[in-house]
Amino acid sequence: MVNHMVELSLNEKMIIIQFAIEKYENEEELFQKLTSILSEKDIQQSLDTLIGTQRVRRIGPEVIQNNTSHTELPDLPENLKPLLEKI
Repeated sequence: MVNHMVELSLNEKMIIIQFAIEKYENEEELFQKLTSILSEKDIQQSLDTLIGTQRVRRIGPEVIQNNTSHTELPDLPENLKPLLEKI
């Protein structure tokens, strides 16, 4: 199996996850889509950080949302756009 994981900073991983949440609020679906570009460990760590810093919030057992009332979505760097288009 070819590894398509790209070396990204923690901040870049969190940005990708925030934009992916805009597309997929269901946590299970979010993980399925993101595992094509990030490891499950990276996804979970980034998600935990985003929730801990209140940039993302859990709504019920399965739904995750960006907490845009607390913080705005970051700008999407050009180098991350192709990755987001894959999911």
